[in-house]
Amino acid sequence: MCHPLARRLNGWRQPRIPILMYHSIREGAEGRHPYFETITSPRVFAQHMKFLYENGYRAMKCAEGIKQCGGEQSLKPVVITFDDGYADFYRSAFPILTNYGFTATVYVITGLLKAQRMSFKGTECLTLSEVRELHSLGIGIDSHTIHHPPQLKLLPQDELENEVSGSKKTLEDALGAPVKSFAYPHGFPETDRGFVSRLADLLNKCGYENCVTTILGTAHPGANRWLLPRLPVNSWDDLRFFRAKLEGAYDWLHAPQYLVKTVKSFWS
Repeated sequence: MCHPLARRLNGWRQPRIPILMYHSIREGAEGRHPYFETITSPRVFAQHMKFLYENGYRAMKCAEGIKQCGGEQSLKPVVITFDDGYADFYRSAFPILTNYGFTATVYVITGLLKAQRMSFKGTECLTLSEVRELHSLGIGIDSHTIHHPPQLKLLPQDELENEVSGSKKTLEDALGAPVKSFAYPHGFPETDRGFVSRLADLLNKCGYENCVTTILGTAHPGANRWLLPRLPVNSWDDLRFFRAKLEGAYDWLHAPQYLVKTVKSFWS
């Protein structure tokens, strides 16, 4: 019901860019509410990529996509991201991306980046050699902290700095290239303005260029680069729902999301 209205409103507002948030690309499900599901089947992922390709989307890294948004009208940028650095990206997602000539960004938990295969939440992670290979083939490899702490904002300042700067250094040493983007783990505490300001200062100090979050919505050229919203995607997203998210019909959910966060913050 909201989709046709959102599409019409999109014609009156500044151009937007969808930043898609995937996690694991494999069969199965976690048995959670569809909103919180983090598994996308290879079949559904392939359908999503085919849709993007056939509808003229061009996959870009985050900073490039934000710059291009609002430029040439025929250019439809999309940013495809994967959190946690699961091995199924290498096995399942990367071949599909390659088939359509798409790039993507994988946000890696560096404490699990080893020569041997490690696991996170019962799912195998990428090895160091796989990450290096993916990077050499044009996939963005960026930071998702060292340990993926459940509440980054509750860490003492020295531990927070280590999670942010230490993960960046580990990746840069491993890849021999600068790491420019950071993905905030778990729910982003956007209502805590003091922490948001402190985190932005730290990210800037460490040399990052942007930070993607779990804030719902599509981004735009004037968006705060330290609070970039994303669109969660999983196996429940059929092509109609997927298209609606891409075109901004999911953005309105940020308002109730912010309200819930505000109430929880007040009571805690």
